[in-house]
Amino acid sequence: MDKVKIIEVKESIFADNNKEADRIREELKKEKTFLLNLMSSPGSGKTTLLMRTIEALKDELRIGVMEADIDSAVDAEKIAATGVRSIQLHTGGMCHLDAGMTEHGLKELGTKDLDLVVLENVGNLVCPAEFDTGAVKNAMILSVPEGHDKPLKYPLIFTVCDVLIINKIDVMPYFDFDLEKVREYAHMRNPNLKIFPVSAKTGEGMDAWTNWLKQQVNEWNNT
Repeated sequence: MDKVKIIEVKESIFADNNKEADRIREELKKEKTFLLNLMSSPGSGKTTLLMRTIEALKDELRIGVMEADIDSAVDAEKIAATGVRSIQLHTGGMCHLDAGMTEHGLKELGTKDLDLVVLENVGNLVCPAEFDTGAVKNAMILSVPEGHDKPLKYPLIFTVCDVLIINKIDVMPYFDFDLEKVREYAHMRNPNLKIFPVSAKTGEGMDAWTNWLKQQVNEWNNT
């Protein structure tokens, strides 16, 4: 029997995506627009945290949000109710966004009059981490009920992110969650990872997170 020819296409796909992502960043820099890619598992409190973040920053920054989901417009409607520009991106069943999909969303949203755009990526700890979207910074949310061992199980997302937001710290007494262990495991994957323990529900710790984000936006848009 003849051998089956195997062609590896993964490298070239990622290489093309990375080139497109770099071009998106160049364009955003010219427009003085900061793009944040926000990733997490479903149910981590991503939309609630984003609404809290908008509440804290919307008087100082012009904000737009792209909500990515396989279906529905529930999250985009919630974000629009905060008074910022919001669009829903449907991925057609795909569990991530790549640079091309992100660029299409940015064009539909319109970025020239925005200081900060947040891409709320599809809820998943695996696929979204593999694709550069063209974001200036990558952030992820890990909620307390998910457990402190996730940096051991899903190393890539912790490696590619600049920020880890540990959400739902208000329920830590009810879960077997070790904050120091998650810090240790996360820094094993990425020693430079910024970590913000917060409760999007109560507001605890949110000032540190939003102040950091505001500083990053101002530095990107003014240099």
